[in-house]
Amino acid sequence: MEIFLRAKHWQLFIFTFGIPLVLQIFLMANIFSSLLHNPTHNPMVVFSYFKIIPLILVFSMGTLFGWFWAVATGLQKMIPAGVTMKISLFKVFFFMPMIYILLIVIGAMFLMNLNLGDIKDPTVFLLVFAIIFPLHFFSMFCIFYCIYFVAKTIKLVELQRDVIFSDYMGEFFLTWFFVIGVWIIQPRINKMVAERDDELSGTAGV
Repeated sequence: MEIFLRAKHWQLFIFTFGIPLVLQIFLMANIFSSLLHNPTHNPMVVFSYFKIIPLILVFSMGTLFGWFWAVATGLQKMIPAGVTMKISLFKVFFFMPMIYILLIVIGAMFLMNLNLGDIKDPTVFLLVFAIIFPLHFFSMFCIFYCIYFVAKTIKLVELQRDVIFSDYMGEFFLTWFFVIGVWIIQPRINKMVAERDDELSGTAGV
């Protein structure tokens, strides 16, 4: 995961937002083109293009969560002595949204191959909603916990002392709004890693 810590801000931006945006534009262009040239005017043809959504998620969420993991775990050795963080709890909360997203993708692919008109019992839809609704909010909670954990880790390494929320509130919101925050946070992480490498090389040279 060192690649995420050493990556430049523009590289993370391209993989998190740039490529997914291009793919979404490509997806929408093809959907509109198919609807315009569809002789039967069947709107269900749109669902055939949704297979590109997992690819969009790989670039966007894969890069973002990979960065979360790299920062949260890769910088642990650099936090000040005497300060402990619940890394095991972070790992649990880290994987929960990924499992949820995977289930959503699998469910969407299943629905694309299913004729919804054949489902006569409305309780099926209620059951699906009853499962997805709490999972969605729990996944949101897990993501916010990951953001909190990453922001606190960054500030701990920078200040080399224990911190409270007011110390890393800025990092929390910059991580939350990653499209802007990546341009500010990532250069600081690059600097931390470079300083760590300099210390290790200096120690090795002694």
